[in-house]
Amino acid sequence: MIANNTSEKIVTIEIRRQDGPHNPSRWEKFAVPYRPNMNIISCLQYIAAHPIMTNGQETTPPVWDAGCLEEVCGACTMVINGHVRQACSALVEKLGAPQKPITLEPMTKFPVVRDLFVDRQRLFNDLKRTKCWVPIDGTYDLGPGPVMRQRLQEERYPLSRCISCGCCLEACPQYTPANKFVGAAIISQVRLVNTHPIGTDMRAERLDVLMGEGGVADCSKAGNCVQVCPKKIPLLESIAAVQHEATVYSIKRFFAR
Repeated sequence: MIANNTSEKIVTIEIRRQDGPHNPSRWEKFAVPYRPNMNIISCLQYIAAHPIMTNGQETTPPVWDAGCLEEVCGACTMVINGHVRQACSALVEKLGAPQKPITLEPMTKFPVVRDLFVDRQRLFNDLKRTKCWVPIDGTYDLGPGPVMRQRLQEERYPLSRCISCGCCLEACPQYTPANKFVGAAIISQVRLVNTHPIGTDMRAERLDVLMGEGGVADCSKAGNCVQVCPKKIPLLESIAAVQHEATVYSIKRFFAR
């Protein structure tokens, strides 16, 4: 990972590159001067400014997605040394063993646009499909909102930290490009808005979606999502809570016919 080269330390970065969605992938290796506390984004920025491989051959600057650089926007998710995570919070000093290259690959559960940049539109479409928002008419003053109990606030706060990064979806064995499973992030967001005093008005519509194809019943509870979530959201707890909510809802709906 970090090797001494004469008077300076060098970080070796190997990137799986792909020129487009239908192009073959290839590996390219780069040497980056080491700086204390540098992260993967810092390495990519250096490579983009100096797109020369270790064999001396010039190449095009690599493409990746990033925004806030402080683990808030969720845009820089990629597979680093075989593990999905946020590139902005991945410090070089804590990645693997010295003398070994750091490998960077795009997520596999979303279509590759180019290099490390993938199209996460499916995730956002599922948020829309499950109506993961609180329906408030902002065209006029509605006055103070309903009072929320302290216990409910504390229960909901961890769920609100989701940044739609896609880490949980990449790690999930049930979430694949070939199926319609919504994944842990969506299910947890349904739990968040369903427990809001106003958001509960659309509770039935959300549960109807999650009881259909690709819904909460498709989860196998492998637990990979919890292990990779950068915000430590209790995703399995959310999945269990929504499954229980959907079961109660379906029973009530059956006897209400």
